[in-house]
Amino acid sequence: METTLAIDCGGGGIKASVLDAAGTMRARPLRVPTPYPLPPALFVKTLLDLGGRLPPADRLTVGMPGMIRHGVVVATPHYVTRSGPRSRVDPDLVAEWSGYDARSALADAFGIPALVLNDAEVHGAGVVAGTGCELVLTLGTGLGSALFDGGVLAPHLELSHAPVRWNTTYDTYVGEPERRRLGDAFWSRRIRQVVDGLRPVFRWDRLYLGGGNSRLIRPDQLARMGDDVVVVPNTAGIVGGVRAWELVGDRYDPTS
Repeated sequence: METTLAIDCGGGGIKASVLDAAGTMRARPLRVPTPYPLPPALFVKTLLDLGGRLPPADRLTVGMPGMIRHGVVVATPHYVTRSGPRSRVDPDLVAEWSGYDARSALADAFGIPALVLNDAEVHGAGVVAGTGCELVLTLGTGLGSALFDGGVLAPHLELSHAPVRWNTTYDTYVGEPERRRLGDAFWSRRIRQVVDGLRPVFRWDRLYLGGGNSRLIRPDQLARMGDDVVVVPNTAGIVGGVRAWELVGDRYDPTS
């Protein structure tokens, strides 16, 4: 039975587990804090060390923040900073991460085929039904997004960096610092406003709200979003590591 080492890389922590072909965890998930500053070499070493504490696997799936195309990092928001999310950006780290072939580096380091996607895309692979237009928004350090059409992953858009109001991006508008500042009640109202604003843009058949903060959305605000909006467990960021291989479509062959 083919097994998958799934690693969910966030701004504050990195989680991993090994799953069987059905997506069942074969080992208790492990978590380590995301180290900073984080050049690519330390990123690979951190994942390698974490994977070494788990049973061996036949393939690797990694979800990480940022714009990832065909396993290559176009841009990543957190790992280019000096001490973590919303700290000062280090130009040297920007240069190191820009164009970094994470898929090849990780495949070589682990010695197994690797798939590297945006973390919200892996999260979405764990929850989408595979029919119609399905949008996934992850709420955590910032805002992640992934779009699926008929169960096939669409090209990634960094919705989080789009402006929601003057000089404010979605990432800032609904991210963890704002949730702490506003409190869960006002933050939940803001999430509903974002959902209402995006509805005519995507015309989804179903919207999934995931990530660590999705469980904090107040029930009254969730009810007002509509029956086509569903909150899903944060464990999808790991569980999706198996199904992601089926949903990437012909545009991306992770074994090439």
